[in-house]
Amino acid sequence: MLNPAILVLADLALVLALGSLLKPLLRRLRQPPVIAEIVAGLALGPSLLGLFPGNPTEVLFPQTVRTDLAAIAQVGILLFMFLIGWEMNLNQLRRQPGEVLGVSLSAIALPFVGGIALAAWLYTRHAEVGGHKVDSLAFLLFVGAAMAITAFPVLARIVTDCGLRDKRVGALALASAAVGDLIAWCLLVVVSVIAAAGGPGRLVQVAALSAVHAAVLILLVRPLLRRLLQPRDGRLPGHALPLLAAGVLASGYAAAAIGLDGIFGAFAFGLVMPRDLGHELSEQIAAPVRQITALLMPVFFVTTGLSVDITRITGGALLELAGILAVACLGKMVAAYASGRLIGLSRPDSRLLGFLMNTRGLTELVILNAGVTLGVLDPSMFAMMVIMALVTTGMAGFVLPAAAPERLGTSTPAAPARAVPTGSAA
Repeated sequence: MLNPAILVLADLALVLALGSLLKPLLRRLRQPPVIAEIVAGLALGPSLLGLFPGNPTEVLFPQTVRTDLAAIAQVGILLFMFLIGWEMNLNQLRRQPGEVLGVSLSAIALPFVGGIALAAWLYTRHAEVGGHKVDSLAFLLFVGAAMAITAFPVLARIVTDCGLRDKRVGALALASAAVGDLIAWCLLVVVSVIAAAGGPGRLVQVAALSAVHAAVLILLVRPLLRRLLQPRDGRLPGHALPLLAAGVLASGYAAAAIGLDGIFGAFAFGLVMPRDLGHELSEQIAAPVRQITALLMPVFFVTTGLSVDITRITGGALLELAGILAVACLGKMVAAYASGRLIGLSRPDSRLLGFLMNTRGLTELVILNAGVTLGVLDPSMFAMMVIMALVTTGMAGFVLPAAAPERLGTSTPAAPARAVPTGSAA
């Protein structure tokens, strides 16, 4: 057997190569790069490669190597979540507060309530993870919040690639997704606190420590960031990027030490980042971070794919999967379509708004992995939710070619939601 350290290098080469080869193929179907990377991860796992004689998945990815790959992937996830937090911008509320709030709240409320109802039906069959009973409230709220997410980064990529950014429906979808995701992330923090607590006393402790963490970021870290990011001759100081990365990782560690998932610490660090740096200075930060995440995130997809075995979803699990897909798609699409019609969008624009708001992308996978870490999702539930993320992200790609941008000019253009980092096509 190869030295695990050497095998990690071979696995990294395989992951990056396969993802790169699949992207051009799926781009022809109007699919964002994240779909190619998810498919690559599933293909290298037990769902496909593991079915061949000799179980090549176990040969290529033994447990020691998976641990190393998971550590590498964790760095990419935290940097990705930093970008997600930084690109949250509610300035669109100042322009069209009623429209944005109406779409975002409805697109959260309906799938959230539907998700809770679905989780109540699923709970008895997924109430144990690793021999431990899952807190019922945490399970219900987690599934509801996971259904409510819209992946802002992949949505921004789809809207830009299809020429919809300057159309009313595209700008409205971006702004509504930004507002909605901020609310959904707040819900997930609450779920994480409940799941990590395990009792009233621990719940108070986790909540108090989380509040202290937030206060330190707002009162101490944010002013330090402003001083750190002061440009010199129009450029960042040489030490700025390493210190920023250190801050993201340290904030993720602090959240994990509290009992939450590290993604919440990285996300919070992004939220306190200054947003008035100017486009050039912001790109000096965002561009290298995007490049690093582009290299590291495919590793995350493989580690996710290694935990998903689609072949085991049979019998009653197929009915559960159908319920998950129905609630996820109908909740988002019906809510977005109805709210779009109420604010005066045409039927085609409202329908397109529903498909756009239904995209979940990498953000959903990050959340689902957090659910596994927190002990809320068992392997079967995790696999079905991953399939839901893949289907809901891919649906928009099949619809958008028929909705050519020139047909969407009946609505008044609106300003883009944000010009600073849009992340990768996650």
